[in-house]
Amino acid sequence: MPKILTTESGAPVADNQNSASAGEYGPLLIQDQHLLEKLARFNRERIPERVVHARGSGAYGYFEVTDEVSRYTRAAFLAEVGKRTEVFLRFSTVAGNLGSNDAVRDPRGFAVKFYTEQGNYDLVGNNTPVFFIKDPLKFPDFIHSQKRDPYTGVQEADNVWDFWAHSPASTHQITWLFGDRGIPASYRHMNGYGSHTYQWVNEDGEAHWVKYHFKTNQGIRSLDARQAAEAVGDDADSHQRDLHQAIGRGVFPSWTLYVQLMPVAEAADYRFNPFDVTKVWPHADHPLVKVGRLVLNRNPENVFAEVEQAAFSPNNFVPGIGPSPDKMLQGRLFAYADAQRYRLGVNHTQLPVNAPRATEAANYGRDGLGALNPAGRDRNYEPNSHGGPVQSDAALAAPVGLSGRTGTHATPAHVKDDDFFQAGELYRLMSEAERGRLIDNLAGSLAQVSRDDVVERNLAHFHAADEEYGARLAAAVAELRSADEA
Repeated sequence: MPKILTTESGAPVADNQNSASAGEYGPLLIQDQHLLEKLARFNRERIPERVVHARGSGAYGYFEVTDEVSRYTRAAFLAEVGKRTEVFLRFSTVAGNLGSNDAVRDPRGFAVKFYTEQGNYDLVGNNTPVFFIKDPLKFPDFIHSQKRDPYTGVQEADNVWDFWAHSPASTHQITWLFGDRGIPASYRHMNGYGSHTYQWVNEDGEAHWVKYHFKTNQGIRSLDARQAAEAVGDDADSHQRDLHQAIGRGVFPSWTLYVQLMPVAEAADYRFNPFDVTKVWPHADHPLVKVGRLVLNRNPENVFAEVEQAAFSPNNFVPGIGPSPDKMLQGRLFAYADAQRYRLGVNHTQLPVNAPRATEAANYGRDGLGALNPAGRDRNYEPNSHGGPVQSDAALAAPVGLSGRTGTHATPAHVKDDDFFQAGELYRLMSEAERGRLIDNLAGSLAQVSRDDVVERNLAHFHAADEEYGARLAAAVAELRSADEA
């Protein structure tokens, strides 16, 4: 016996094929609750898409600790070998809108929500270990330069490269983006990184700065420009389809988590600013330490409810893990949570995909759009005399020493702080074939820029990174531009 269709208030629907009308040929009736309810809901089925990372895919799985790291952090989900924690991972592109293509040259978001017994821990990173800028004040400007132009309505190479021309620190990330890993073959075949520096603190209060590396166990696979163009033409949803179908047939993708650890005292005298997200820590200085394995083994039942409404914020920490003075991270601690309050409402943390699973939220937040008010008649103030939640008196992370005066400051340079050295190092690590593809990819984009001064300013950055790098790119750009003029 099938279920009876009902209205949202639970009343049975007699006819779902015909609207109520004034006679067989007459106008429709405003009293037709079912019709009005369906149309009103349909008009409201969409919510504002994310300004960045709008195009996304996600899956559930687990994280399992495989190596002892409790001497570095008191986070309960990392406390012992063999411990498993449920996770939700959302992959995404950055610049495209919700209906854009998967196989494009763009960084990929790699956001993991750990449903731990001490609350949800969100690690919101990318598939690159670095980023384009150092200060969140420039983030809106950067994203505006990469999105659709307000006049032409399309992404413009002039805007993209004009911003980069004035942002020499972007050279390292540009080299990543236009290299072989700039277009992953699938979400399963790319690494993930925390990108920022975070803090781990152990039971004794000893703190380390930490960077996260998720290494794909499927191996790195990427698309060159021709393969990507074919993929976009064949299937705009190639990454989404690949992830969904792989998990559906029991081929569960996995990543091995490693961290780099730096004693807090070392940061002040390190040869470059260790909190600069445009730079990596060389593995020779801070080798990878294995932590565990992340496995995705379950597809969402409903993409809107569980992928589109999934909300991540890097300020969702748990005891034993905290932030660093990384300026970009500091800006994201506010901006990410605020973006979700705008998109999903102040009670978005009560949605099933965002709510804690191994524990329960206990606070005095009440009311607002979408409130479930699970606390019922309990008091909504603290302190109170009725047994309400109280503070733990235990800080999540270790305090960070501060000095100096308030004001706007450029970060002081360390001995080897510059914007180009690591981009040159990355170029010199590449094989000759990889360098050739990098030059072709960069030249194809930079040659589209209409202003000579913007082209020259960008070329100077690549010359500063490596003379061969700059010279080869300059020659390739000149050849493409002369061919266009002919």
